[in-house]
Amino acid sequence: MPIVCIDAGHSYDTPGKRSPDGMKEYTFNKAAAIAAKKVLLQAGMTVLTPHRDDHDVPLTARTDLANNGRADLYVSIHANAFGGSIWNGVQGIETYIHPHHSGEEKKLAQMIHQHLIKSAKRPDRGIKTADFHVLRETKMPAVLVECGFMTNRQEKQLLASDSYRKTCGEAIAAGVLAYLRKTVQHTFYVQTGAFSKRENAEKQAAELKKAGFEAIIKS
Repeated sequence: MPIVCIDAGHSYDTPGKRSPDGMKEYTFNKAAAIAAKKVLLQAGMTVLTPHRDDHDVPLTARTDLANNGRADLYVSIHANAFGGSIWNGVQGIETYIHPHHSGEEKKLAQMIHQHLIKSAKRPDRGIKTADFHVLRETKMPAVLVECGFMTNRQEKQLLASDSYRKTCGEAIAAGVLAYLRKTVQHTFYVQTGAFSKRENAEKQAAELKKAGFEAIIKS
């Protein structure tokens, strides 16, 4: 099964990465990453997470983990800011790929972006290009998502809420799974569990179907 790297950008103590009223960006990034990871694990993916709570992992270490771990996809999760530490009206979601992106990278960005816009219901700022390290130095399709602006009062309130964090993480995972369904050309059969009670098997099958995969219960 594919290996997906889900990276919560920055750390709790990264200077400047916070809203005007003090919300740290990493609190959003980490919560969204956890929600995305949960969905992907339920779908049978292997998930790499290069971020750490106790320090800001260097960008090189993040991309090295993905490259050395042979990740198939890389997603960096962020909350945006504009104009320094002042409130303003800039809002919306945007997704980044490298200027010298591959066609696959663009497809991945489109899938994730579409799911985020549909689920989060925030203004669509489009898919953009940037020479970010995590996009340039990864050997697999990589995207960086900005899920809203910490410097916009309305979006900051959303970014601080558990429900919006979960919504964004699950939408990112749904975009990853949609991309994989379109690009994987072979059929793989994976046993995700053996259960002594049928109701437990049915519960696992329901989780897989929710993530977009076929699930068959065999006795």
